[in-house]
Amino acid sequence: MQRFRVKQNLLLVNSGTRILLRNVTAFTSQEAHTKTIDKHKKVESELYVAPFAKAQIGTFFQERPSLGNHYKEDQTLQSYLKRHIPPDIFTSKVEPDLHNFGQRVTSEIVDLGQQCDVELPYVEHFDPWGQRIDRLVTCPAWKKMHDISAEEGIISIAYNREIGEYSRLHQMAKVYLFASFSGLYSCPIAMTDGAAKIVENLATEYPWLKERAFGHLTSRQPGQFWTSGQWMTERKGGSDVANGTETVAIPQEDGSFRLHGYKWFSSATDADITFTLARVVGKDGQTTKGTRGLSLFYVEVHNADGSLNNIQIQKLKNKLGTKQVPTAELLLDGTIAHKVSDEGRGVASISNMLTLSRIHNAFASASAMRRVVNTARDYSTRRSAFGSVLKNYSLHVQTLARLEVEVRGATLLTLEAARLLGREDVGTATEHEQMLLRLLTPLAKLYTAKQAMSVVSEGLESFGGQGYIEDTGLPGLLRDAQVLPIWEGTTNVLSLDVQRALMKTKGRALQVWHDDIICRVESAGQHTELSQAAETVAKSASFIIDFAQRHSDVLDKAARDFAYSLSRTFIGALLVQHAVESGLDPTDIYAAQRWCEKDLTPVITNQSRRHFSSNSADLDFQLLFKNYHDQGRL
Repeated sequence: MQRFRVKQNLLLVNSGTRILLRNVTAFTSQEAHTKTIDKHKKVESELYVAPFAKAQIGTFFQERPSLGNHYKEDQTLQSYLKRHIPPDIFTSKVEPDLHNFGQRVTSEIVDLGQQCDVELPYVEHFDPWGQRIDRLVTCPAWKKMHDISAEEGIISIAYNREIGEYSRLHQMAKVYLFASFSGLYSCPIAMTDGAAKIVENLATEYPWLKERAFGHLTSRQPGQFWTSGQWMTERKGGSDVANGTETVAIPQEDGSFRLHGYKWFSSATDADITFTLARVVGKDGQTTKGTRGLSLFYVEVHNADGSLNNIQIQKLKNKLGTKQVPTAELLLDGTIAHKVSDEGRGVASISNMLTLSRIHNAFASASAMRRVVNTARDYSTRRSAFGSVLKNYSLHVQTLARLEVEVRGATLLTLEAARLLGREDVGTATEHEQMLLRLLTPLAKLYTAKQAMSVVSEGLESFGGQGYIEDTGLPGLLRDAQVLPIWEGTTNVLSLDVQRALMKTKGRALQVWHDDIICRVESAGQHTELSQAAETVAKSASFIIDFAQRHSDVLDKAARDFAYSLSRTFIGALLVQHAVESGLDPTDIYAAQRWCEKDLTPVITNQSRRHFSSNSADLDFQLLFKNYHDQGRL
C-alpha cells in the first residue's frame, strides 16, 4: 500500500477560538489521506477562514476612478460652442470631431500620458567611442503624442481655416481636451502654434520661410509634422529679455548668421525648429543694448545628417514637475540661423507668439482643473467611507461643487479669448474686440493659473491618501500645475503687463472692458434668478473704472489685486450671460450665482484697508526685511 507525507498549515476560527495547526505531518495510506482531506474540507466549510491567512492580502480593493467621454461630460464646453458656432458647422464638423477626440483622450491618450510621466527623457552625451553626440532620448509614448497631435490636426485646424473664424475655437477646444492628459506634450504644441503664427505673419516679407517651414508646422501627416521650440530665456533669465539676452549673431557672407550664446531654459529640446533672440554684431564688433538690440532668428535644430546644428546640450533641467518635457541648458556655438525681423525688432516680432503661448497656458490650466474635478466626481461614486459612498455626503459634494464653479468660470474665460483670437486670425475682429483680446490674454493666463493650483490641490485632497500616491498618477497633476503661474510670465509680471495695455490705449481698453461687461449682463436683469448676480457684476465693473480714475497713482502697487478684480468681474459677466443664452439651465444659473457671491473686486476691498498707501508699502518692506541677515544690501 502506498504511503506518503502530508504537510499543511490551517488557521481555523470557531466561536472565537483560534486554532493554528503548523506543519501538520502524518504518514497515512492513500485511503486515509483522502478521508483526512474530506474531513478538512468539511471543517473549513463549517468554520470561518481568516482573510489574511497564508498569502491572502484581503478581499477588498479600492475601485479606481474612471472617466467617460471627456467632451460629452463637459456641459460648459458643449453649451458655449453651440452658442457661438453656426448650427450647421457645429453639427457637421466640430461636434463629431470633438466627440471622437473626447473618447480617444480617456481611452488611449491618458495611458500614453502616464507612460511619459514614468519614462522620462535623458541625454546620451557621448557615443561608445567618445564622440560627443548629445542625443536626446524620449520614450515611445512621447513620440506617439507627436503623431497624435498631427493626426488630430491640433495645429492645422487653426491655420487651414476650413470653418473660418471658428477654426481657432475648434482647435482650442481640442487643446482643452488634450492638455491635461497629454503627458505635457501640450507644451511643444503651444510653441509650435506660436511659431506657425510667426511664419504666417512673416510670409510676405520672408516667403522662403513660409515655403520652408509652414507646411511642416501645420501638417496632419506625422512624418511631415514639425514642432518648434522657443529659446528666449538666458542666465540673467526671466521675462526681462531686453537686459537678459547675451547671445550674439555674427553675419556670414551668404546672408545667414552664426549664433553664440547660452540658452538657460529651452523647453522641448527635441523640436525640429526654434525661434530665438540675439544681438547682431556690427562691423565695429559692438552690439546694441536693450530691446533695440534684439532681433529674431529662425533656427533649424538639426543638420541634414541628423546631428545638432552646432548646439551642445549641457544638461536637462531637474524640475519640480513637467519632467516629461525635455527642458535643457544649451550652448549655441556657431549655430546657423536666419534673421527674420528687422534689426532691433525682435521683441515686437514675437508678440503674437507670446499671445498664443499665454492662451495655451490658460487652456492648460482649465484642462487640469477639469480633469481633476471629473476624476474626483467619479471617485465619489466608488469610494465608501463610514458606511456610504462619498457622493452621499453633502459636505463632500459641496466641496466638489465649489471646484466645479471655478472650472466653469475658467473654461468660459479661455474659450472667449479663443473666440476673439479666431476673429483676429481672419481679420474680422473690431477694434473693440482687439483691445479686449489684448487685455484678456494676460488676465486669462494669470488668473486661471492661480485657480489651477488651488483647484488641483483641493481636488487631490478629495481622494484622501490615494491623492498622494504616485502610482495613481494624481500627484503629477499638482506638480505640473505649479509651472502654470510661472511659464510665459509670472502673476506679477503679467499684472504689470495689464497696466501697460491700459496705458498704451490711454484707458480705452478699460472702458471697452467695462462696456463689454455691461452689454453681457443687461439681458439677465429680467430673470429673477440672475438679476442679483447681474447687478453685482455691473456694480463691480463701475467700481473698478472709478478706482482706476481716482487712484491712478497706486496702480503699480495695486496691479495684482487690480488684475484679479478685472478677471473675476469679467468671468462673472460670462457666467451670467452663459446662463441666459444657454436656456436658463438651473446649474448654469447656480454657477453664476455662486461666482458672484465671492469678492469680485479685491482691489476695492484692499484699498479700503489702505493696503496701497505709502505707509503700508514701508511696513511691507519692514515686515519682510527687519531681521534680514545682509543689511548691507538694503
